[in-house]
Amino acid sequence: MPGRSVGAGVLLGIGVASFLDETVFHQILHWHHFYDRSTSDVGLVSDGFFHAGGWLAIVVGLFWFADLQRRRTTVPRRVWAGGLIGWGAFQVYDGLVQHKAMGLHQIRYGVDLLPYDLAWDLSGALGVVVGIALLFGPAHPIAERHGSS
Repeated sequence: MPGRSVGAGVLLGIGVASFLDETVFHQILHWHHFYDRSTSDVGLVSDGFFHAGGWLAIVVGLFWFADLQRRRTTVPRRVWAGGLIGWGAFQVYDGLVQHKAMGLHQIRYGVDLLPYDLAWDLSGALGVVVGIALLFGPAHPIAERHGSS
């Protein structure tokens, strides 16, 4: 079930990315809300829905992972690859679609956005590239001898 290992990883990656975004940028730094085109109260409610969605992805991903573990069909390398792809795709989607195309919010306000946008989008793209390389790259020889990939 290598595809299920990737799927569980993708959900976990999306959940972790949304958790970090919500915790660091929304709650600790107060840089933005999920939806900044209305009042602060609306922004807080939108953060709550966003946070719930991120946790839903983590819970579903963990149940999927637990089922793979129970069946002894987990492919750890594919879980990690999926996690990096999910995290990176979340970053790129958030940066390009939600920040730029839809204008729901920006990373930060009152500053030159280019360095923030580049760091956000390029880190996400790097996560996707590393995840794909891990997914499709050659297996480590030691891992092959021990029956995992």
